[in-house]
Amino acid sequence: MPRISDTSRIRIEDVHKHFKLRHTHSIKETFVAAMRRKPLTSDFQALDGVSFDIGEGEAVALLGFNGSGKSTMLKLISGVLRPDEGRVLTRGRVAGLIEVGAGFHPDLSGRENVYLNAAILGMSKQETKEQFDSIVEFSEIEKFIDTEVKHYSSGMFLRLAFSVAIHTHVDVLLIDEILSVGDEPFQRKCLARVRELHAQGKTLVVVSHDLNMVSDLCERGILLEGGKVRFDGPSKSAVELMRS
Repeated sequence: MPRISDTSRIRIEDVHKHFKLRHTHSIKETFVAAMRRKPLTSDFQALDGVSFDIGEGEAVALLGFNGSGKSTMLKLISGVLRPDEGRVLTRGRVAGLIEVGAGFHPDLSGRENVYLNAAILGMSKQETKEQFDSIVEFSEIEKFIDTEVKHYSSGMFLRLAFSVAIHTHVDVLLIDEILSVGDEPFQRKCLARVRELHAQGKTLVVVSHDLNMVSDLCERGILLEGGKVRFDGPSKSAVELMRS
C-alpha cells in the first residue's frame, strides 16, 4: 500500500463503495421472481466520493444512522474491504476491533487462541508471550484459560477476544461498538484502557451509537449521510447535528 506523509495516519481519497443487494432468500423465491421478471438484485451505494485525513494521535468518531456507510468505512481502513474507486492509505500498524474474536477457533483453548488471534492481529510470538499475563489478567478469566473456547459463555469469549485486541502493539486502533463487550464494569474498564491508548499517542477511529461516549472520547466527528460526508469538525458539534 502506498505510503502517506508523517503527519497523517489515514488518508481517504474520493472513495466509492457499492454492494449488490439480493432480493430473494431461496431457490424457490429466485425462480418465482425470475418468472415474474422481477429484479433479483439492486445496487446500494454505501460510500459516494468520501475524502478525509486523520492525523497521528487523533481520536475520531465516525457518526451516522444505519446505512450511512460508517461501518463500511471502518472495514475499508482495516483492509477487510477494498474500495471500488478512490484510495485508502494508512501509515503504521492498524488493528480493528470490528468483529471481536473473528479469528478464534472453538476447539482450541483460551491460551492457544490468545497466540492465534494475536498473530492474526500482527503480533509476533515473542510479543504475545510478553503480553500474555496482562491479556489474561485484563480478561478476568484466568481459571478458564486452558479450557476450550467452545465451552466459554459469550461474555467470557468477548472478554478474552477484546483483551487480546487492546494489547496488540498498534499505531491505529479501529473500534466498532466498544460498549457492546461484556457487562457494565468490564465495559468501563475497556473504555478506560482505550483512553490510556489514546493518551499514549495512538490514533483512534470509533464507531458507536452511544453519542455521549463518543463525544467525550473523541475530539473530532465525521458525520456520514447517504454515503457522503455531511460534517467534519468538533465531535460535540457533529453529535448535536445528528440529534437535530
